[in-house]
This record gives sequence, structure tokens and C-alpha cells, in this order.
Amino acid sequence: MNMPIQAQTALPLSQILINQRAHYLADPSPAYEARIEHLKSLKKAILSHQEELINALNEDYGNRSVDDSMISDIMPCINNINYSIKHLKKWMKPSRRHAGLLLAPASIKVQYQPLGVVGIIVPWNFPVMLSVGPLITALAAGNRAMIKLSEFTPETNKILIAMLASIFDQNHVTCIEGEADIAAEFSSLPFDHLLFTGSTTVGRHVMRSAAQNLTPVTLELGGKSPVIVADDIDMDTAVERMIYGKCLNAGQICVAPDYVLVPKEKLNDFVQAYKRKFTKMYGQVSNNKDYGSIINQRQFERVMQVLEDAKAKGASVMSANDEAINIEHQKVPTQIITGATDDMLLLQDEIFGPLLPVIPYDNLQEAISYINQRPRPLALYLMSFDKNTQQTVMNHTHSGGVCINETVFHVAADDAPFGGVGPSGMGHYHGKEGFLTFSHAKTILKRGKYFNTGKLIHPPYGGWLQNQLMKFFLR
Repeated sequence: MNMPIQAQTALPLSQILINQRAHYLADPSPAYEARIEHLKSLKKAILSHQEELINALNEDYGNRSVDDSMISDIMPCINNINYSIKHLKKWMKPSRRHAGLLLAPASIKVQYQPLGVVGIIVPWNFPVMLSVGPLITALAAGNRAMIKLSEFTPETNKILIAMLASIFDQNHVTCIEGEADIAAEFSSLPFDHLLFTGSTTVGRHVMRSAAQNLTPVTLELGGKSPVIVADDIDMDTAVERMIYGKCLNAGQICVAPDYVLVPKEKLNDFVQAYKRKFTKMYGQVSNNKDYGSIINQRQFERVMQVLEDAKAKGASVMSANDEAINIEHQKVPTQIITGATDDMLLLQDEIFGPLLPVIPYDNLQEAISYINQRPRPLALYLMSFDKNTQQTVMNHTHSGGVCINETVFHVAADDAPFGGVGPSGMGHYHGKEGFLTFSHAKTILKRGKYFNTGKLIHPPYGGWLQNQLMKFFLR
């Protein structure tokens, strides 16, 4: 029987973890059939609650596009579940390895064992996908989960809590709400694995806290993801390929294009092409439900501070559709910014909003150097159909992921890992890599009843046969 929703946070966090771990130890390796049933139940629940989730997201944001929520929060979860169901049996199968002559006769296999209890810390920008997505992978790997929801999405949280409580006992999956103090306490719990999605700054605190328990972490952070517009591509095509990634959720996405590097002589062409395309896609954004709001006053003020800092230090700013910023509804058309310099906040921290610095460069090597002189980003985007340019950029830059002639959609690839590198994160999830992240790969060596060659190297040492074996394996 499911616990009432109120009981989701009635116990101390440490006690919830103790209870979940006890129940895990009572069933430490859930059968394939049980895992599939969990995934199917979760899929059914998401589909039956999708309208409520979308409405709640709209309430939390003040305005959030129904289609943005469907495409970026609901649909990825369903696709992830379908993909996991299709491949789970193959993932769970132990993999046979070669013992080699030194260990023969013996068999070696690697068994993928659930870790136990997984902690998931959820940000506010995609509260459904970034809570349910990791949960899907954790369940597929046979784990239990505690989920710390964002305090900035209370309406969405209500639906998520009710939805998950209708499927899972709190000793299997439970949701936690609370401010920063609860988040800090949550990250200090001795989970068997902790997955955090959020800013690099907070990620450092999470990793430091987890280190006290030697809790392994997956950090999905962010950073300043660049777009390189190469000189071979038509500017209208380049903008068409990248603009959706910048405008999705009003730029409040960790893999949103943060800044654009454009050939110096084509800077104005890019600006005009962006303005044309933006106006065609969204028109006036104030009353356009397809274009989202900044989620809350705090984030709106942060974005405005970055914008005003750039203006005060000499940058030029123009609205992508010549429309003023709607302060009442916190709706900001893309603000195209030229003349940005390194002393501006704009180029120092991840923007996470609808501001777009456009930076000119003289040649491709200069663009690559600009990127490499900065922390490695979560994503890198290249607009070029030239194969040599593509290969040069791939070989000489580091980033968590890459799109060539597209933006953000690599996140939706179920059959590929997603994660950062360096300051943009560590570890992967999604698909098989997610299953491996939430599993322990346990090596098992097995010998039979006869022909135990291991005793050939037992003491006393120095025998003739041992010496011959040493010579054989050290040749």
C-alpha cells in the first residue's frame, strides 16, 4: 500500500535513507521482470499526468510553452523508458571476459549489480525530465531513489510527488522538498551514488559534501557552450540551425548556445539573419504563449544585472524583434549583444537566459583558441558543411558533447551518453552508459573442481617450475 503524500518528507532524511537501504538489502538484485514493471508503471503514470504536469510547469514559470514542455520534459522521459525497456535484458546480461593463459583454467565474467540507493538533485529548468530521467535509469539498474526537487517549482513538485507516490512506496522512491539547507543535508547523505544537475558553483559544494562519505558522484553542470559559425556556411542556414536551441525555455537550459563566434566580416549578416528568423518564429513575445518567461523574479533580476553590466561597460544591445523587455511578465526577447569584453559578467559566467553575445573572429584557429582558453563547456556547436573544418574543430576542442549543424538535440539521443568534462561535469547517464553509471561492474573469477593451476605459484618460492613460469610470462 502506498504511503500518503505527506509522508514523503515526514521522516528525517537520514532515516528515509536507512529505510530504503534496508529494503534494498532485502531484495538486492531485482529481477528483470520487476524492473520492466516499474518502468511500464512509470510510463503509464507520466502519460496520464502529462496535462497536469504541463499546466503546473506553466504556473511555475508564469508562462511556459506547452510545446516546449511536451518536447523537452514529457517526450524525452517516454522515449527514455521505451528505449530502456527494449534494451534492458541485454544490459543486465553478464559479460564474459577472457581469463588469459596466466589464469587458465578459469572463467571470468562481469556482473552488473545495482548500487543500492541513488540520490538525485533536480534543478528548476526542466524539473520533470531532470527528475524522472535519472530515475528511469536508476530503476532500470535495479536501484532505489531519493529525489531532491527544486524549491523553485512548487506546482510541478506537487504533481511529481503525487504521481510517484501513486506507483512507488517511499521505501522505493521518495521525493524531498526544501530550501538550500535541505539540499545541503541531502548532498551530505551517504548515498551509493549521487547525481546532481545544476551550476558549476553549486556542483563544487555537492562534490565536497559527497567526498566526506566517499559517495561517487555524477555532476551534470553547464558552462559557456559556444557556437562557431564557419565562413563556408550561409548565414540564414546557420541561424536556422541554432536559434531554437537559444530560444528553447527562453535560454534557461544548460546546453543552450551561450555565445556565438562569427567571421568578422559576417557579423552584421548574422545579426540581421537572427532578427529575421526570430521575428518569423515568435513575432512579439509579450503575448506569445510559445515563448517562455524567466522563471522567477530572482532569475529575472540576475539576467537584467548581466545585461546592464554589459551596457555600462560599452557593449551594444539590440532586441531580436525590436520589442522592449516585458518586466511585468518577465519575458525577454533574445538580446543580441556585440562589443562584449572579458571584464563583463556576460563573458564570465554561464548566461542561462536570453542574452546572446556575438563575437567576431579573423580565422578558424582564432575561434578555436578563444574556446580553448576558457573552461571546457558542456556543449559545442559548429555550423559548417566543410568536412575539413568539422574535423579540425573536433580534433582541437574539448566539450561534453557536440552538434554539427544543430544545437541541443544531442541531449535527446537515447543511445549515447550525456555528460560534461572538467568544469562542465563528470560522469555520464542516458542509455547504456546510464545503466553502467548506476551499476557496479563486479568481476567474478571462477575455477572448477579440478586443475587448480593457482597452486603452482604458492610458496615455497624458487622452484624450477615457478622459475620457468616467470621466464615464460616475462618474455
